[in-house]
Amino acid sequence: MKISNHTDLDVYKRSFDTGMRIFECTKAFPKDELYSLTDQIRRSSRSVSANVAEAWRKRRYEKSFISKLSDADAEAAETQVWIQYAVKCGYLDPDLGRELYVEYDGIMRTLIGMINHANKWILPGK
Repeated sequence: MKISNHTDLDVYKRSFDTGMRIFECTKAFPKDELYSLTDQIRRSSRSVSANVAEAWRKRRYEKSFISKLSDADAEAAETQVWIQYAVKCGYLDPDLGRELYVEYDGIMRTLIGMINHANKWILPGK
């Protein structure tokens, strides 16, 4: 399949969909967590796909591309931490938490693969 936009990337689709799943389940978090855990997990989960989109637009410059993918990887790891907190606090079902955590493991593996093989993604120079 030809990839012509960041929305064509499997890692973008998976990170966006997982971010939306997190958004939906955080609607049930307690109101007193709105400006702390709820906000943090929503921000970090959304940032994964946003950084993938930025990386895609910066693929003319290898270091910038890798930097944005690295940011996406870090945000995915941060999201895993917030998932752990949500489960431990009793706000998120442990099975769902495990499922989301594993999904981010897969997303991070893909991001690291893209970083390690950045030359396959970089646009040719002028």
